[in-house]
Amino acid sequence: MEAIKAWRKPFIALYAGQAFSLLSSSAVQFAIIWWITLKTGSAISLTIASALGLLPQILIGPFAGVIIDRYKRKSIMIIADIGVALAGLALGIFFYFGEPSLALVYAILFLRALGDTFHKPALQAAIPQVVPEEELTRAGGLGQLVSALSSMAGPMFGALLVNLVPMRFVMLVDVGGALLAVLALSLVRLPDHAGQGALRRAFHKEMQEGFLAIRQNKALIRATIPVFLTSMVFMPLGSLLPLMVRQYFLGGPMYAGLAQTMFSIGMLVSALAIGIGGGSKRPFAMISLSSFLLGACSLIGGLLPPSGFWFFCVIVFLIGTTGMMGSIPYMAYIQKSVAAERLGKVIATVTSIISLGIPLGMLSAGPIAERVGVGNWMLGVGFVLMPIGAGSYLSTKRFDRRARLDKAGA
Repeated sequence: MEAIKAWRKPFIALYAGQAFSLLSSSAVQFAIIWWITLKTGSAISLTIASALGLLPQILIGPFAGVIIDRYKRKSIMIIADIGVALAGLALGIFFYFGEPSLALVYAILFLRALGDTFHKPALQAAIPQVVPEEELTRAGGLGQLVSALSSMAGPMFGALLVNLVPMRFVMLVDVGGALLAVLALSLVRLPDHAGQGALRRAFHKEMQEGFLAIRQNKALIRATIPVFLTSMVFMPLGSLLPLMVRQYFLGGPMYAGLAQTMFSIGMLVSALAIGIGGGSKRPFAMISLSSFLLGACSLIGGLLPPSGFWFFCVIVFLIGTTGMMGSIPYMAYIQKSVAAERLGKVIATVTSIISLGIPLGMLSAGPIAERVGVGNWMLGVGFVLMPIGAGSYLSTKRFDRRARLDKAGA
């Protein structure tokens, strides 16, 4: 029992540093996006900024995965944090001497996203080095709780900063958060993983190993399909919520803010429940149920009358819970089923695939919602995702059953 509980100390230390980094990064990201909004007033400029935040992960994720499996993951996270700090410091210096060009700000956004491309998969690949297999889902819930809290508090902190201090000082917050994360990481002892001592091969050969590991894992392939499609829905849903409130429910900014807050609270509650309870022992059923419930909630939300805003807030809360319900056991399954020397490659590759779904979803959801209305778009999401969730359950339930039989046999 003491050995099982021993994982908590290094895990808490690991995520304590990440809390500083995530909070400061989220605040600074909000400040940069707000600066672009004020400078350009252009939806195209904001779209470019969003795309630059996704582009490194989509393009070089598999490449990053090879690096993550070749070297110490702790070192990679530290280097990534330092890189983000230097990018923030550089932008702060440019703001000190005058207003930087939009192209320069875009370049800084790209560099920050590049750091995340290495940092996030390295963090997820490092967790099994300190957390026992039976506790990975619980650890995933606690980690997502930290991320969700930071994502919710970061924009509020960023809004406060831009009202109080000039942008050159806002960027120093990013530097401070990254340095605190580096300090916390330096105090965490991560054991070596198998990939560090493996024979080096050609880079493209090692990249192929990641794709091969995914292809050979039939359960992972079948679980990735609903997760990919869910990612296509989640991001557009967040950006279209204010439009739904304004055009359909005829609400003002306070109502839109309330809906966004309910969404974030739903994510927090789900992550907290999994972090405390340890999650279900049937991860594939939870992934399938997540897609099905997200579809059901979207369907109900699209059917509500214009007078049903308060019930819509409940639906939005439930939508927030369903994403975490599926994403946490999905990542825990990858961490349990993939060998340590390939874990970074697999995580980085599937993250790239799922990240690709976000711009695809945003590109399709905007024109469709504009043409048919946000309410009808939500109806369509429900009609699409509910069968996907049901089909996912039918195609993956045997993997849950096999895992229970293997555990019973052991």
